[in-house]
Amino acid sequence: MTTIRQMFLTYPKAAGAGQVEYTTPGSYSWQAPVGVTSVCVVCVGGGGGGQGYTSNLAYGFMGGAGGGLVWCNDIPVTPGSYYNLNVGSGGAGRSYGTFGDAGGNSWFIASNDIVAEGGGGGGLLFGNGTSATGGGYSVSGSYGTYGGGNGGSTIVSTSWTGASSGGGGAGGYSGNGGNSYNAPDSPDSGSGGGGGGGHYGDTTSGAGAGGGGVGLQGQGSSGAAGSGVGVGGGGGSGGATGSYISGALAGGAYGAGGGGVGISTVQTVGGTGGGGAVRIIWGAGRAFPSTNTADV
Repeated sequence: MTTIRQMFLTYPKAAGAGQVEYTTPGSYSWQAPVGVTSVCVVCVGGGGGGQGYTSNLAYGFMGGAGGGLVWCNDIPVTPGSYYNLNVGSGGAGRSYGTFGDAGGNSWFIASNDIVAEGGGGGGLLFGNGTSATGGGYSVSGSYGTYGGGNGGSTIVSTSWTGASSGGGGAGGYSGNGGNSYNAPDSPDSGSGGGGGGGHYGDTTSGAGAGGGGVGLQGQGSSGAAGSGVGVGGGGGSGGATGSYISGALAGGAYGAGGGGVGISTVQTVGGTGGGGAVRIIWGAGRAFPSTNTADV
């Protein structure tokens, strides 16, 4: 006969609140803890890489675009079962002749299910220019609620002057990352918790700054646009500010685009995009974009 004590020892205990995040690019398999039947997830795509200069051409070059962000709640899971996910890499910066690499997609369950796309890679500026498009987001399954924002694009100014653009900001929880432009147009701030666009470079130092990344612990304040020549975009929702250092014009973590490089004596390769990320949370009363989404 089963005793009351035996029943307490053998019956599966309900799991408390918890979370796990993946921030190193690659593919993973996550196991749902005992007692967990529903999770909430946020994914950020990798930022695109920028393009570098050639000393033979007095042209500016575009930075990479920001990765998109998607969040999704009430995703049913089976305790003990494994679920696939992928963290997209930031796109590599390239020298003249090759566009910066696009950022990789980040996703949960399947590559076409809960997806944050990577940002496009930057290219060469001519009179009509070459823009890089920010990553989007999509959800194909039937879940409770979902949302997100597109990454900021890098857009050629109508009054082209040759100076390189910065990188686009990462997408937000309810709005888009800030766009970046070459001179004379200043970058945009992020919206809905997204990262700000990095500022363009001048025609002497050449390098544009990386865009601002986005944090993983729910929607916070939006990132400010880079406020002057070579100033990185501000991080949104706790993300990192874009870089503007010789040899490292990287987009901020997570998901921002790297800066482009014009005529410069210190940097010939465009900035690397910020890597993507995936974060999973569970427990009663927790939901993206901002309900008890901090670590517990």
